[in-house]
Amino acid sequence: MDRLSIILTLVTGAMITGGLVIIAFSFGYYGWGPIVAALVIGLVLAWPAAWLISRRIKRQDPAWDETHVEHVPSPIPQPGAPEV
Repeated sequence: MDRLSIILTLVTGAMITGGLVIIAFSFGYYGWGPIVAALVIGLVLAWPAAWLISRRIKRQDPAWDETHVEHVPSPIPQPGAPEV
């Protein structure tokens, strides 16, 4: 499990939803329907976007060792365990 992507999910969800609401308002769609649609799209796309951003951050970090991901014994990380 990628703890960085869990934290990034909150940020990416807010950015995607806010951007979609601004786009809807700029096209003249005012009301609850466009806001709810933007919220649903933001919730659906938040996790994949955060996962991709997390992978890119870790791929560009020269000190990060990606080979440790295969040696993780459990999908649930221990609180004191190193990041995978």
